[in-house]
Amino acid sequence: MTTIELPRGATLWLTGLPSAGKTTLANALAAAVAPSGRAVEILDGDAVRPVLSPELGYSRADRDANVARIGWVASRLARNGVLVIAAVVSPFAEARDKVGAVHAEAGAAFLEVHVATPLDVCAERDVKGLYARQRDGKLAGLTGVDDEYEPPLAPALRLDTAQSTVDQSVQALIELLGKESVL
Repeated sequence: MTTIELPRGATLWLTGLPSAGKTTLANALAAAVAPSGRAVEILDGDAVRPVLSPELGYSRADRDANVARIGWVASRLARNGVLVIAAVVSPFAEARDKVGAVHAEAGAAFLEVHVATPLDVCAERDVKGLYARQRDGKLAGLTGVDDEYEPPLAPALRLDTAQSTVDQSVQALIELLGKESVL
């Protein structure tokens, strides 16, 4: 019987504050990889939450449950040769560590990337109007402002999108994937 060798799958987990650039980087990286024919799936937290976690709110337990669900799906795709790009705020280190453990159990690579854009730059970008709503008293519990964000202590890569262009950040991600034998 002939066996088919799948490419090495992996999850590139982009974590950072709202409006840090996670979705922008995920989309740009997927577009850069697409011509190679590589199977790529973006799991964007804002797009996935209404499907996987519509009943969850924004308490710590609910945020952790949402991260766990996205992480489980990512691990299943990654173990089957897909390059998964997860763009998820995922504010708590313990929840991200558990996602890494689920990947290890599934035999899939997990690469945590901290999109370490400073809070003031994120607030200025305010892609979804969250920071403005928080300032106006219409939103409580905004990650990094009046709710906690635990930056990764030892990510595979740290990107500050205030200091580098999208193209430079994508190149750094591609280099990381090459170093990890994913691309």
